[in-house]
This record gives sequence, structure tokens and C-alpha cells, in this order.
Amino acid sequence: MPTLPPDGAQSATPASHQERRMAESFGSDAERYDRARPRYPTALVRRIATGSPGPYVLDVGCGTGIAARQFHAAGCRVLGVDVDARMAEFARRGGVETEVATFEDWDAAGRVFDAVVAGQTWHWVDPVAGAAKAARVLRPGGRLALFWNVPRPSPEVAAAFHEVHQRVLPNEPLNQWAKPALEGHVALLAQAADGIRQADAFEEPEEWRFAWEQSYTRDAWLDQIPTSGVAARMPAATLEELMSATGAAIDAMGGAFTMPYTSVVVTARRTGADG
Repeated sequence: MPTLPPDGAQSATPASHQERRMAESFGSDAERYDRARPRYPTALVRRIATGSPGPYVLDVGCGTGIAARQFHAAGCRVLGVDVDARMAEFARRGGVETEVATFEDWDAAGRVFDAVVAGQTWHWVDPVAGAAKAARVLRPGGRLALFWNVPRPSPEVAAAFHEVHQRVLPNEPLNQWAKPALEGHVALLAQAADGIRQADAFEEPEEWRFAWEQSYTRDAWLDQIPTSGVAARMPAATLEELMSATGAAIDAMGGAFTMPYTSVVVTARRTGADG
């Protein structure tokens, strides 16, 4: 279950980045977040790393350091920045140097990077101000890469989870199982690309896609439900009901399933001279 703004990827509005309360809620259980959240394809990490002019990476909204550790394993030197001090502390314990700030307000102190990346977080950043800030801290030829894991469930899984959400969350405007997830992310991806264009410091944005899949047991899937943006604003009793109903749905499917994902990257190279 991805971290999405409150109105969901289906309606990623320009005000999504203003919902700081939800963006700052994920550190309440940083250990679960780090344990349960899916990683990113190795091919995605390598393509960003090899498509950048050097090894210095800034990870925006680094959270517990999931993506940062993957870039480090690929030979990069990574600095993280995150709005949540609890997430930042967890990332530091995992070996990721991390500073606490919103990206828009973060002080680069003259540092420059070969890549600025954001995994599952750019919808919490002002898309225009964020791209402009990225341009200021990227060296010429540096790469901005914004990416999301998008689940693509089988018809059986989608129908089962859709029914659960309809029953448990009848008034919830976001039901991510109601239609193909990539269709739901169109507005979010377009907003990211438009922000890059408006910064007027990058080549034309590209979109890269990486298909992969992950197998889940019942317990593994339930473990990540509380880490979602929707769960962050859900009453405890409702969350418990959602998890119970989802567990029953997985039991009915044999107790485990495989979730295909597409990881989508919106990326562009920095142009011009340092500014």
C-alpha cells in the first residue's frame, strides 16, 4: 500500500505538499515502516546511479533510509533529508547521514550533488519549489529522479481488496483498488514533470518504468497497512477492522499472494551552469 497524499494519486492536487501532518506521521512506528515497506528494483537504482555524473546523492524524504541504503550498496555516497526526526534517527542508526528539515527549507550550505532522488515522497514536496531547489543543489548534468512503487494486483486480489475497502471505508474518497493503479498515478506523475519544466533548469523530463513482483504472506501484507497515508488519518478501531477484514480476504485466497509492481521514475538532467 503506497504512501499517497490525502486525496490519493487519483487527484494529486497542488496542495498535497501542504499536508505536513500526514507527511510527519510515518515516524510513529519507524521500525515497522522500514521492515514492511517494499524496496526498489536494483535496475532502477543502477540506472539512476550510472545516469548521474558522480556518486554524490541527496535523498529527499529519505525516511528510514530504505532507498538510501540501496544507493549506498550501488556505490553512491548518500545524504538524506527528512522532515521527521524519528525517521531521520532510524536512518542514522542504519548508517545513513541524515538532516532534519523540509526539503524546501533545507540549508544545503554550499554542497552540490550528482543526483537528487525521492522515493515515494515527492508528493509531499512543492513540485515547483522542490524542482527549483533540486536545480540549485545539482551540478550541471546532475540528475533529478522521482520514483514511486505502484502495485498492480491481479483481478482476484483487486476485487477482494476493493470489497474490503468499500465495506470498511465507505466514505473514504481514495479506494486504490477501484481501478488500475497506474491510471490513478497519471495526475501525480504529470504534476512532478510539470514542476520540473517550470523550474526551467532541466532537460525535458523522461519517464522510466520497471516491472517486478513481491510475494506476501498474510502477516507480511498486514504489517505494511499501518504505514500507508490513508491509515495515518484513520481511527484506531477502523484500522483494526480494516486489517481484520483484509486478513480474512487473504485467508480466502489461500493465505498468501504475489503482488506485481511497476516502479515509475520521473527524471531529468540538470542543464546550464551552477546557480
